[in-house]
Parts: sequence; structure tokens; C-alpha cells
Amino acid sequence: MILSGYSQTSLKTVVAEKGDGIYSLLRKQGLSPAKHYGHFIALNKDNLWDSIHLFQGREYILPPVVVDSVMVADSVQENTTEIKKMPQVVEESLFGKEHTLVPVKSNKLNGAVYYLVSGNGGPDPGAVATYKGKMIAEDEYAYDITLRLAKELMSHGAETYIIIQDPNDGIRDYGVLEVDRDEVVYPSQEIPLNQLQRLRQRVDIVNKLYLKNKGKYQRLIVTHVDSRSKGQNIDVFFYHHEKSINGKHLAESIHETFLNKYRKYQPNRVYEGTFGDRSGLYMVKNTLPAMAYIEVGNIRNKKDQRRILDPNNRQAVANWISEGIILDRTRKSR
Repeated sequence: MILSGYSQTSLKTVVAEKGDGIYSLLRKQGLSPAKHYGHFIALNKDNLWDSIHLFQGREYILPPVVVDSVMVADSVQENTTEIKKMPQVVEESLFGKEHTLVPVKSNKLNGAVYYLVSGNGGPDPGAVATYKGKMIAEDEYAYDITLRLAKELMSHGAETYIIIQDPNDGIRDYGVLEVDRDEVVYPSQEIPLNQLQRLRQRVDIVNKLYLKNKGKYQRLIVTHVDSRSKGQNIDVFFYHHEKSINGKHLAESIHETFLNKYRKYQPNRVYEGTFGDRSGLYMVKNTLPAMAYIEVGNIRNKKDQRRILDPNNRQAVANWISEGIILDRTRKSR
């Protein structure tokens, strides 16, 4: 097997056991999920359910390991002499200890600037619900998805600003995320208690950065988790400003990606998520960059909770949003 960018190698494989996820399988093999998750997905993309889940009993290829700044496999085939240097890596401490290093996979987003805003935070947890006797809050899950999205965008060369930040959380690979109130706004501003002041603060930061980066390709992504009646199961929705052609293209590209993913991985299920105008929302109305406003599910609905609480599902949401963003960029809508 020849892997793009690496030497010809004999790669190690492993059979997925009952209960295995990608994270647990990698850990059992002594591999860091933070370093190898994306490469594992790339190696096994045609052998995964819903693009991120393992099939019990199937054989999966393990990523090569890094030794002395060179990418090698456990055993190298005879007559193989070509050895490539490992990919470029960038660092972001906000992702947490296990996710700090971000291997750069491509230059698809070079020159593009993205501002990522996760909903609520600080004194406002946003929508809340109870799961197995514990409180779960919108801001924690929106933030985790946003961090995962930021990591994906950076891996493709994007200049990425994470507007809501919690230096203590990082990407969390478990279900029930602890609720706290220590989030700040980029670079380190305290979040006000008053809702309107909070929104103005975010708008001001994004707009100042936009003017600073004037002339560059710039986009804004705002991520929320909705709260409706417990019985209402919703798909991922996307909004834009009615007068923004670029915003419409962005929302449409991400929506198109989700629609295609559902057709591929859940062909018996109708995807009902839409994209449309929500110009009345404060962030949509007052920010300068073309933007997409995303609702990832209903935190009070049991089915949506499975999408939100499972870290593999949160990663899938981030991956699909990233693919939609790349689609928008390659279409060069300006």
C-alpha cells in the first residue's frame, strides 16, 4: 500500500472489538488519539460507518508512528529506501494537552481567515437539560464542537480566531461535560452578565479583527445548541443574513455537505435540516464578515443528546462543517 506523502510500508492492522471506538482503539494500541485520529480516518474512510464509527469484527489500518522526526511503520518492506519527513505541525494550547499539536494535512484554506464563536459562555450557560441526573449546558457542547472545528480548519492552513475561550477545558473526549463559568472573550476579556452587552462585545471583537484583516478572505461561524420541547428532535440548521450572497453560499455549502453525508451514511433517514435567512439575530445582523449561524440540535431531546454528548459525533459534526467550509472556499465565492 502506498500512502500519499509517506514511504511504501507494511502497515499494522487491528480488528475492532465490541465497544471499540476510534479513540479507545487507538489508546489500546498505544497511539495518541490527539495525534493520530485524523490520519486513522483518512486511512480507513471507506471502512467506517457514518464516517467515524467502527464496525465490530472488521480490520482497520493503524497510522504509522513518528520516530526521530521521520514517519515509519512497525515493519518496512524490503527494497524500500525512500523516507519522507513528517508533516508540518502547528500548536494551539486551547485544544488541551492531548490535542495541542495539529498536523497540517493540506493548504486548502491557506490565506483564509475564520472567526469562530460558540454560543453563550461565562455567566450564561445557555440552554440546559438533565442527563442521568447531571446538568448539561449548551455553552460547553457548542465550545467543544467549535474547538474541534478550529482544529480541522487549522489542519488545512486556515488562520483561525477562537472568540470564546476557556483555557482550562480543551477538547474533551467524553460525554457529560462539566459546567463552569470561566470562559472569556478573545483575547482575555471578561464576559458581561447582561445579554446585550455580551453580544455587543462579541460583535465588536469580530468586527475589529475583520477590519484589521481587510482584503483577506474572511468568514464567521457561530455555533449554538438549541432548546425546544423534549419531544422535538431536530437536525442541524444553518442561517445567514438575507442580503449576504457570500453568507448564503457559506451556509448552503455546509448544508449541502450535511445532506450528502446523510444520504451516504443514513440512506433510510430523511435529513430535514435547512439553511435560510435569520437576519433578525443580533450576531447575524451586526457582524461584518459573511457568516453561517449553526444550530446543532435540541439539548432537551434524547435523540439529539446522543448526537451532542458522544465525542465521536461532536467530531463528526465538526468534520462535516469543515468540509462544507472547504467546499465554500474552493468555490471562491467572494
